[in-house]
Amino acid sequence: MSGRRVARTDARMADGRDLFYFDDSGPTREVLPDTRDLPTVQQGSTMRFDVLTGEWVTIAAHRMDRTFLPPADHCPLCPTRPGHEPSEVPAPDYDVVVFENRFPSFASDAPDVPGEVDGDPLWPQRPAAGRCEVVLFTSDHDSSFSALPVSRVRTVIEAWADRTAELSRLPGVEQVFPFENRGTEIGVTLDHPHGQIYAYPFVTPRTSQLLTRAEAHRRNTGRDLMGDVLDAERKAGTRVVLDGEHWTAFVPAAARWPVEAHLVPHRAVPDIVALDDAERDELAVMYRDLLHRLEAYFGADADAPPYISGWHQAPVHSGRDLTRLHLQLFSLRRAPGKLKYLAGSESGMGAWVNDAAPERIAQRLRDAGPP
Repeated sequence: MSGRRVARTDARMADGRDLFYFDDSGPTREVLPDTRDLPTVQQGSTMRFDVLTGEWVTIAAHRMDRTFLPPADHCPLCPTRPGHEPSEVPAPDYDVVVFENRFPSFASDAPDVPGEVDGDPLWPQRPAAGRCEVVLFTSDHDSSFSALPVSRVRTVIEAWADRTAELSRLPGVEQVFPFENRGTEIGVTLDHPHGQIYAYPFVTPRTSQLLTRAEAHRRNTGRDLMGDVLDAERKAGTRVVLDGEHWTAFVPAAARWPVEAHLVPHRAVPDIVALDDAERDELAVMYRDLLHRLEAYFGADADAPPYISGWHQAPVHSGRDLTRLHLQLFSLRRAPGKLKYLAGSESGMGAWVNDAAPERIAQRLRDAGPP
């Protein structure tokens, strides 16, 4: 566990949602009231089981009405300042803030639903019970994660760890996923620098597949699959982008996206909570460096690239010894102004084709950094 001093202050929003301030240092802050007249959050998500794939699909029709790309002076994620409408954060400034999403895909008070769609046992159905939170990285609307000082990145890491620990203790939560979507091409509906945390009531399909592969590898070799991948990438070196004392960033040998990198700790830990201070300190430096390289990859004159950055953590109750914490960072952009659109083979059959060699991607990311 970390011993770094980050001040957390708990608050409530006008509609009863939880809000947490994480300040870089110092005592807890004064809590100002949320003066808005907000209706109760309506959560109508359900989950239906796809018998053809063995996966749960969440139906969240209420999210169609969520806020979409408001002008900067009406941004609901900026601080509440004189002369502006009250926002989701009833404070004139903040460092890092986490709060419950007003339009959640999963919620602790998800309504009960019949156990079967159409009364047919072929299609099981469940309430979408879980939790969705929003993470604000900075009060500066025009900033970005890569522009944060290392000390602020470190505070974000503490917030991720705090929320992972608490969400993992909620009844029914099976996996916690902190992530950032950046760019309208990804589907981002608010420009303010922010990420999200999903607490799922099931183990996600990607993690389930990874656990199946890791279990088979353990059975056949007696070794850790993710550990062997990390060792092989570091030994080959051709796809390594950054190699630190505690972390290594590399382009995976079978990368799917035009730009993709994984950031993996050298020590096998299940989640962010398990990282010690030295690992968190180096992570703050290396993660920001990796984001800088992604942006520089497309050239100084290119617009900020869209990307998805997600922390894959071990499930809460199962398979925690079979996989380890790792970050997956990838961009949909294949060249300045050009996106990779998923073709029929990829969208329809899940059979991926990458137009760029992983070794070339890694070399360009290395070249994009400081000498």
